[in-house]
Amino acid sequence: MAVGVEPARAAFRAGRWREAGAALLAAGLDDLGVDDLERLAVCAHLTGAAGTSLVAWRRAHAECTRLGAHARAARSAFWLAFALLNRRDLARGGGWVDRGQRQLDEAEEDCVERGHLCYAAGLRAVFSGDVPAAYDAFDRAGAVAERFADPELAALARIGRGRCLIYLDRIREGVALLDEAMVSVTGEEVSAVAVGDSYCTVIDACQELRDVHRVDVWSADFSEWCERNPDVLLYRGQCLLHRAEVLEFHGAWREAAAEVERARTHLVDPMGRLVLGAASYLHAELLRLTGRQGPAEAAYREAGRSGRDPLPGLALLRADQGRSPAGLAALRRSLEETGDPLQRSRLLPALVELALAGGDLGAARAAAEELTGTAARLGTPVLAAEADTATGSVLLADGDPRLALASLRRSAVRWQDLDAPHREARTRLLVGAACRALGDEEGAALEFDAARAVFTDLGAVPDLDRLAAAAAERRTGGWGLTAREREVLTLVARGRSNRAIAAELVISERTAATHVGSILAKLGVPSRAAATAWAYEHGCVRP
Repeated sequence: MAVGVEPARAAFRAGRWREAGAALLAAGLDDLGVDDLERLAVCAHLTGAAGTSLVAWRRAHAECTRLGAHARAARSAFWLAFALLNRRDLARGGGWVDRGQRQLDEAEEDCVERGHLCYAAGLRAVFSGDVPAAYDAFDRAGAVAERFADPELAALARIGRGRCLIYLDRIREGVALLDEAMVSVTGEEVSAVAVGDSYCTVIDACQELRDVHRVDVWSADFSEWCERNPDVLLYRGQCLLHRAEVLEFHGAWREAAAEVERARTHLVDPMGRLVLGAASYLHAELLRLTGRQGPAEAAYREAGRSGRDPLPGLALLRADQGRSPAGLAALRRSLEETGDPLQRSRLLPALVELALAGGDLGAARAAAEELTGTAARLGTPVLAAEADTATGSVLLADGDPRLALASLRRSAVRWQDLDAPHREARTRLLVGAACRALGDEEGAALEFDAARAVFTDLGAVPDLDRLAAAAAERRTGGWGLTAREREVLTLVARGRSNRAIAAELVISERTAATHVGSILAKLGVPSRAAATAWAYEHGCVRP
């Protein structure tokens, strides 16, 4: 037996992964038996030493193969595939899946490892985009797990099936499987390697669904698990990032920014490359929300270089920069590229906002209707709140403040229930605009004051600037319009359509729509009808 191995084994049993791994390495790879090679592989994996982990698993596989321990060799092949596939190395990971399956077929062994390799085949299929094949593989893995009473494999298989069902638009069935799997994970029925992977996978699924409640619950549990296991470095960066995302949603922006920075320092191979883009995107969002446009743009670009789509955040930044058409074009292009309802639901609220800013009521209405349909299908409160906000915004712009108010108040209550102060405050701005359109100036003032207080507390500089600009325009009678915008306002007040305005002023219809959107924003009014009333009230047009 290699010198120093017994203390390493004791450290391993106690969950002191760094100590155990260092002692096993010091003993020398050539002197380690299969048991200790497997221990070293686990320690190295959990502490982020991916290369050492792969070497140890390969040595364990080779030794088991030499000894004719085919099932155990297949188990090593599974963990090699597990690590490689999760870092999206489909070629090498898939190769280990095939080797493990071939070894078991040649040995004609009926063992639980067949289920493990089915699970790995499911990973390969899902990362290759073949969701039905992945579901079938995970289902076979689950059947083997039940037959051999293996709780870890059963939990992993349920999570895999759950993710696939969500992708197949069988949302409730998929979420139910995720919840059931987490009973095993939180009940410590699985190994540390499977615990970290399970938390990350389930939290990612809940984020895709915009299921804030489950994200809150599982992120809190994950944080506690990481605190109890300080040597587990592999998942610490992801854990901190999930916590930062929760903090941002709930309005703790300063704390969220600090957690993002901590996450970035803890992102390790092999997982670091996969989540660095998400960390950069959240960093960019926090910068944009607090008005630091230059650094925000740089962070969005960094996210893009890491493989994270910088939309919708970058499009909203373009609107803050006075470049709404560019942001709108990017959103439209991205929506044309995807038919996945979950991905589309992340882009649609921004499309509604920018389309209304550009005067394209038809596009905004279509986006709001699609978002409403997705929210009804998925049933998550966040999507329901976003759909109500989008619908209310469109109704307000279309000159129906009374109906808009019902939708917007419902949305504000939803955001309040979700403890999402910034989203609630932005919705209350729209509630105020609807109150004003209905002649309730006092009600409007109350809503604007409440929103202003939240923006001030959060440091939401762009929102405060927009509030101040709207108030200044209203106090000065709207003299912030350009000469061209005053021309367009006169024609709007005379009942001209965008097409008629374009013909009369010899401009494009799109340019006319952009001018109309700018006029509505500057005057702080919700619709063409309200702009017409303003124009007559302020003498821009004679009766």
